[in-house]
Amino acid sequence: MKVVITGAGGFVGRRLAAQLLGQGHDVVALDSHLPTFPPGVRGIAGDLAAASVRAAALAGGRDALVHLATVPGGAAEADPAASRRINVDAMYDLMLELAAVSPGARFVYASSIAVFGDPLPAMVDDATVLAPKMIYGGHKAMMEDAVALFSHRGLLDGVTLRLPGILARPKAASGMKSAFMSELFHALRAGAAFTCPVSAQGTIWAQSLARCAANFAAALTIDSRVLPPTRAVTLPALRITLRDLADEVARQCGVSPGLVTHAPDPALEAGFATQPPLATPAAERAGFAHDGDVATLVTSALATLQ
Repeated sequence: MKVVITGAGGFVGRRLAAQLLGQGHDVVALDSHLPTFPPGVRGIAGDLAAASVRAAALAGGRDALVHLATVPGGAAEADPAASRRINVDAMYDLMLELAAVSPGARFVYASSIAVFGDPLPAMVDDATVLAPKMIYGGHKAMMEDAVALFSHRGLLDGVTLRLPGILARPKAASGMKSAFMSELFHALRAGAAFTCPVSAQGTIWAQSLARCAANFAAALTIDSRVLPPTRAVTLPALRITLRDLADEVARQCGVSPGLVTHAPDPALEAGFATQPPLATPAAERAGFAHDGDVATLVTSALATLQ
């Protein structure tokens, strides 16, 4: 299969590119700044908003495209125009262009639980209405509709995956307001104290990087007829308290859980650590999965930590 990955320089994109290459796929990796990929991955560095860059990635036609590129939450809120340019306009143009060169190609879109807004209802399931408040979540919700529209018109074969917190991100500025989840891993692995900006009782939805990449790989070949008419599913995730996560990371790193203290930020708590029970039957019917338990998630996250 000939696959394009946008946002391939990100930590999910790098993992997915290596995985797809290992499975024998022809991979084109597109990002504004590209890392070194394994031999066999063709990298294209450039601005997704540039038509010439998109054309280079789609040259010769593609069987599938995984769209990970985004202006993330905090950065989108700070610069709504940049979010619109990349998260809306460039993505819409990319979909049109892919449909023109490869009609009916599989289009896998990385959306976000930010589409649900806050405060969340007492339970989130497949019937939960989208009600975003942030620019990021609003733009993600808009483009979920675009993926469904293109699919219903037969232009593309779309699959939208709403991502929970993915652990653990590299130790670098990400623009993600939820970065504290990954910073916890980096601090405890180094044996350093960490002040968590949400309470110990705060609850998050989380999935490891390896499991996330496996879900995206699976999305390339699932029968999209098993998806709801929206073509969108929320990925299965573990619901974990920050205390349980910190205790397990500390245990596996061989350090004291007392290194973690809490100084809750009300805004972060409301947006990222009050996540209710989650039910994802549509995603599970399609074959998507979570890590199983917190120990497995932490083991997997530590193994891929950079």
